[in-house]
Formats: sequence, C-alpha cells, structure tokens
Amino acid sequence: MDDYKKINKAAWNLKTNIHINSEFYDNESFLKGKSSLKHIELELLGDINGKSILHLQCHFGQDTISLSRLGGKVTGIDLSDNAINYAQNMAKGLKTDTQFICSDIYELPNVLDNKFDVVFTSYGVIGWLPDMEQWAKIVAHYLKPGGQFIMVEFHPVVWMFDDDFESIDYSYFKGAEIIEQLEGSYADRNATINYSTITWTHSLSEVIYNLIRAGIHITKFEEYNYSPYNCFKHTIQVDKDKYRIRHLNNKLPMTYAITGVKP
Repeated sequence: MDDYKKINKAAWNLKTNIHINSEFYDNESFLKGKSSLKHIELELLGDINGKSILHLQCHFGQDTISLSRLGGKVTGIDLSDNAINYAQNMAKGLKTDTQFICSDIYELPNVLDNKFDVVFTSYGVIGWLPDMEQWAKIVAHYLKPGGQFIMVEFHPVVWMFDDDFESIDYSYFKGAEIIEQLEGSYADRNATINYSTITWTHSLSEVIYNLIRAGIHITKFEEYNYSPYNCFKHTIQVDKDKYRIRHLNNKLPMTYAITGVKP
C-alpha cells in the first residue's frame, strides 16, 4: 500500500519544480506580498490573528505563508520534500515564522505533537489519500477542544469526467485506485515532465460521515458552481477567481466547503 506514497511523492517533486516558476502560481507577485488565498476560504476562516493553524497538504507553502501574513501561527505539512524545502527557504526569506514539516499525513503523529485552534486543507488534497476514516481521525487528533476544521475541495462530480468534460469515465463513489501516466501539469500543460500518479475518488457522504465518526460536529456545508482556480480544460472566466467549464456553464458543482468543530 505504501507504494502509492513513493509514486505520488515523486510526481509532486517533479511538479513542484514546474509550479514554483509557473504563471499559474505567480510566485513573483506572491513574494511581493500578494495573498494566494481565495475568497471562499477567507470567508470561512474569518479573523485568524493569533490562532494556531495546521495546514495539511500545503504544497510549496503559498497558502501557509498567506495564513501567517494574516497573523496565524501556522504549521504546513506536505509529502513532497522538494516542496517543503522550498517552503522553508521562502518563509526564511520572507521573515515569517511559518513552520513546515515533510511528512505523509497518516504518519504525522510520529513527528508532530501539537494541538491547534484550526486545521485547514484545500483544493485537490483528499484524492491523494486512500482512507477517509484515518484522515478524519488525523483531523480530530490535531484539533484542540473547541477547535475548528475548515476544508475547501474540488467537488467529486468534477472527477467523474474525462479531462475534456465530454464523458463520464469514473464512478462518483470510491472504488479501486486510479493509476495514471501523465505529462505536464495543471499549472503548465506544456511542461516536459512525465510521471505516474495513484489517486482515489471520495464521495461527499464518505467525507462527511467519517468526519462525524471522528467526533467533528459539522457546522457548515456548501457547494459552488465554479472553481476559484483556472486549473481545468475548456474553462471560461465568469468573474474574479470564478471559472466554469465553458460548455457546462453553471450546471456543474465544482467545489465544496465544510466547516466543523471539535466539541
């Protein structure tokens, strides 16, 4: 089972090298002070000044450091050592006190003992994980009593489609792992990289039920008919940070958000 970690880590190490310099991530503007956070998560987070925050699957740290710039005391976690190494150097260069740890999410209790006011995760994260029950237990484990869980994720209906959004190729419900051989990246489709990935689909009920089982009291659930990122093919921009699939317009749920509290 651990083979998926090695395969996906290698993929993200390759993609990180491309993403840092991509127009998609616009790291030049970020380094000058631009926040990478989108309006959905900003509204859910509210005032985080002084709060301790655990950011799961943080990639190379833009959102993590953006949370620090808002006054949070933030720790970011990611499987990719390339991403974490860059994030650590970036935080040092920007003189933020953001902490970063390279770890698989399931193995995190072996390297991190703290409890947090907020556990945060967003956009394209849970598909890399096979077990939502274990994931939800990690979320609950790291929350202080009264702590808040905030999640924004791409809608599972999106992952049912082929890349051109012309046909339904995958089940809405979790099945066997999806093994793919890919080129390029959502951040640069022309990038000359080749890699394998292993992913899973997770229905809304699977995610929500396992959070409830882990002791998280769900306080909000919302679905959105747009993506804040222009990361899919055949998109049209309908407003600032709002993208839809051109031929599907507003008919498709593209993202969702969950907030919860640990009693």
